[in-house]
Amino acid sequence: MIPRKKIFNDPVYGFVSVPHGILLDLIDHPYFQRLRRIRQLGLTSYVYPGALHTRFHHALGALHLMQQAIETLSNKGAEITPEEAEGACIAVLLHDIGHGPFSHALEHTLAEMHHEELSSLFMEDLNHQFEGRLALAISIFRDQYPKKFLHQLVSGQLDMDRMDYLNRDSFFTGVSEGVISYDRIIKMLDVHEGELVVEEKGIYSIEKFLIARRLMYWQVYLHKTGVSAEKMLIHTLRRARELSLAGEDLEVPRHLAWFFNWKPSDASSPAELLSHFSRLDDHDVTAAIKYWSEARDFTLAFLSKGLLDRKLFRLEWHIEPIPADYVLSIQQKVRANMGESAILEHLVYTGLESNRAYDDSKEQIKILFKNGAVVPIDQCSDVPLYTQLVTKYFICYPKNMM
Repeated sequence: MIPRKKIFNDPVYGFVSVPHGILLDLIDHPYFQRLRRIRQLGLTSYVYPGALHTRFHHALGALHLMQQAIETLSNKGAEITPEEAEGACIAVLLHDIGHGPFSHALEHTLAEMHHEELSSLFMEDLNHQFEGRLALAISIFRDQYPKKFLHQLVSGQLDMDRMDYLNRDSFFTGVSEGVISYDRIIKMLDVHEGELVVEEKGIYSIEKFLIARRLMYWQVYLHKTGVSAEKMLIHTLRRARELSLAGEDLEVPRHLAWFFNWKPSDASSPAELLSHFSRLDDHDVTAAIKYWSEARDFTLAFLSKGLLDRKLFRLEWHIEPIPADYVLSIQQKVRANMGESAILEHLVYTGLESNRAYDDSKEQIKILFKNGAVVPIDQCSDVPLYTQLVTKYFICYPKNMM
């Protein structure tokens, strides 16, 4: 009997199928359905209006690519049992389940936990609910399973996560520089001594993949307008938390309000944390910002109105750390323009952003040649692979202050 499958119509890959069973049960679970309400690119739609796709889209796309990769590797002789295939598919399906509202903004402010830690907590809870059926997936996700290549497909230099988000984010932003030959790369994958490798004839597709990743980071993920909006959101949440802890009566959706008083060191159980986090999405934060745009506190209202009406701060990139005297001059102008009620630390901020297109310090992309030799790509490629860390410094402040 042919296993029944559910068909999803994906705008990037066309019709993708998910077999009936635990994968579909996980997709139907409220924890996973929450991802429909979490945008993949946070506030990037302020720059690219079409970037409204969700973590739900991305997770299904990564699952689809994982199914293709497993089929390719199995056809080339890699030993992958049905249980291991299912575990790898579950791991990649749930790899982003711990993301909070607007992607990374919340984890840097209220949650104070990395999304991968939260993903692990979600997977542990789901494993309990599904009576231990996620144990293998958790082992693969945490890189504790002997077959290392399975973890590399979930989280590695050429994982299905990156394959999908580059292709999908390129599609929805319209930034064609991010288009990669994902299908060819997957067809060129193989396993050598338990690790993922790429066949020799796939080297040019890998080079394009690395270049596309570099371009997408500076053109999309670290676009100055998107970074400005994210910093404004972070400081909006921080200011709201300060006011709440000081006793200010703010309108805040219930599950978001819980995080205003929570710290990782608190005695609250993982179950309580997940209970609130699993009910938190972009809509809660958006609703709160609408409330706070009418707040009595000048700084909170100013930031919230700016986010609602897209009156975003100016962000300047610099190749060197921002000089202290320049920061002071900006602060003085903001103070003179906005008065003593303005909280400068939430209106003028500096920082840095870094990116490395190909980080070979932890794991290398290895090329398998026809003679059986396996060579790191940086030793057999004749194009720059951008292994150096590129760091840019920024200062962010309200416009019309200069």
